[in-house]
Amino acid sequence: MSLTGKKIGILFEADYYENEIFYYKYRFPEEGAEVHFLSRLWGQERLTFHGHEYKVPMECWESFENMSDEELRTYSAIIVPSGMVSDRLRWTEDVTKIPPAAEFLKRAFAEKSILKGIICHGLWLTAPISEVIKGRKLVCHNNLIGDAKAYGAIYTNEDVVVDGDLVTGRSGGHAHLFAKKIIEILSK
Repeated sequence: MSLTGKKIGILFEADYYENEIFYYKYRFPEEGAEVHFLSRLWGQERLTFHGHEYKVPMECWESFENMSDEELRTYSAIIVPSGMVSDRLRWTEDVTKIPPAAEFLKRAFAEKSILKGIICHGLWLTAPISEVIKGRKLVCHNNLIGDAKAYGAIYTNEDVVVDGDLVTGRSGGHAHLFAKKIIEILSK
């Protein structure tokens, strides 16, 4: 159990890619990690989100909103998954402000002790905070290579790329390789 005592936060919303999310749900705890699915709860105690492929329902009862810096620092990793999750999370009521999920991710990037994982279309969540990936090596879904370059990132044509405290993966279909790298890094 190489991740005993580690906490991993996974951002979560509707239209999640079930195969990826369920892999993380079971794989990280196999290594001893505590997994938390974090979302905006819109004032609710819990919400049920449905997956993209099979419409599988999954409840979420934890929010990143109003999370203190002290609590944020208890996480070893924050992961932005593939699929439409990041697109849904980058919605904001006030278009003059950074969306709450992007603001949360920006706070995570400010904490060098937290490993940041972004896979596939998760890169969309960095659009309003592109400075956090500017000049950094990463991989993303083939459809987002132009976005990555527009954000100032250095696109790298590999399935998983590590740049310091940032781990990126090509697509949800590479979730096993992405998770393996995160486990390897957090085990050190």
